[in-house]
Amino acid sequence: MKLLLDSHTWLWLISDIELERDTFQTCREAAVEGELYLSPISLWEIGLKASRGRLDLPAPVQGWLQEAVRKSRVTLAPFDFEVACQCATLPTDFHGDPADRILAATCRVHELTLLTRDRLLLSLAAKGVVAAERV
Repeated sequence: MKLLLDSHTWLWLISDIELERDTFQTCREAAVEGELYLSPISLWEIGLKASRGRLDLPAPVQGWLQEAVRKSRVTLAPFDFEVACQCATLPTDFHGDPADRILAATCRVHELTLLTRDRLLLSLAAKGVVAAERV
């Protein structure tokens, strides 16, 4: 299964916290198979939180992100024309967070399953809008 990590899931994965052992193992196996993805929007979200003092990183943002991507063995999911267009086709009741819209659109376009704890995204998954699993 091709997996897309929500921003918080990726942070938990690289910090080795909050994730069940099975989820951690599933992510590791997906990484080995080249099927573990991260959206560039997650890098933007994390960088923004760090620059605003809402997330404390142990190193400067750019260097920390580069090393974290390398260590986690994720593939950056394309944020391309198809994903941008898919954002506009999401249901009207989809909440307005642009990052979450991009994650959902990325999953739909590239046939990925989102690993998240976000209640709104999980409720949309229950409606069949996006493939997602709770971590």
